[in-house]
Amino acid sequence: MSDRHATGVARPVGLPGVRPGCLGGGMEALRTPDERFADLPDFPYAPRYVEVDDTEGGRLRVAYVDEGPADGETVLLMHGEPSWSFLYRHLVPVLVGAGLRVVAPDLVGFGRSDKPVHRDDYSYARHVAWMREALLDGLDLRDATLVCQDWGGLIGLRLVAEHPDRFARVVVANTGLPTGDQPMSEAFLAWQRFSQESPDFHIGRIVGNGTARGATPEVVAAYDAPFPDDRHTAGARIFPTLVPTSPDDPAAADNRAAWEVLGRWEKPFLTAFSDQDAITRGGERVFQKLVPGAQGMPHTTLAGGGHFLQEDVGPELARVVVDLIAATPR
Repeated sequence: MSDRHATGVARPVGLPGVRPGCLGGGMEALRTPDERFADLPDFPYAPRYVEVDDTEGGRLRVAYVDEGPADGETVLLMHGEPSWSFLYRHLVPVLVGAGLRVVAPDLVGFGRSDKPVHRDDYSYARHVAWMREALLDGLDLRDATLVCQDWGGLIGLRLVAEHPDRFARVVVANTGLPTGDQPMSEAFLAWQRFSQESPDFHIGRIVGNGTARGATPEVVAAYDAPFPDDRHTAGARIFPTLVPTSPDDPAAADNRAAWEVLGRWEKPFLTAFSDQDAITRGGERVFQKLVPGAQGMPHTTLAGGGHFLQEDVGPELARVVVDLIAATPR
């Protein structure tokens, strides 16, 4: 499915909100009603859809935003936990205004994408496979500039390592590629415990608390929109436990293999972390040290940004991306 304007016409469903086909095979999954996404602040972008194999005999619908000129250089914006492509709304106008094509997918379990309801349906490997099928097979992205934050990096950097020929540049922001060989920050471990132990898991409030400026009620509601009830939050709940925190984690070997490729990556690789993120603070140094393409790059620390720096300093991050592409023509 290479047509970037394909919409993935929905098939009939047997139960309201249940993913088409899940009753006849495949994962049980939910689809957030479209009306939940009405009147989103500063996010007028229509969703497009591509389907992927759920690996259990069914299909899952992956939503994405696709804006800007079709012949422009592609910027792939990958979000993390527990946000969705709405997170990048302050970057899209700047990037499109610079003549770039912007593709921003919603990970399975988030945003407008389908949401398997069982936590054990989610794994690191499946998330990588779903995004590989959606973005590289389905949308056939090539010469893309990856911009990634949080889990967007854990997944996006795996795609870069597996298919380096499909990517022209990388911008990492408040993310990492852990192998379990080094201890995680206490801030992350506290978040991991909270995700599993807290009886209340208010997505919008979590994102708002991860910003430096805070979030308005309208923005909090937009982050809550994909999750009408707890059954929709299985992916958001389980994601923190999928981060490799021990050397024998199921994903540890694949991430070590990815680092071997990144250790030979000579294309432009830029770090743009924020200055107020306790979870990933200092994580940029390992990229700057180990990735050849990071040598001599104008790495930056964006002042005034929390973990979700796109909320706090989104236009500034977008200009970093625009300047990088302008300075490193293919």
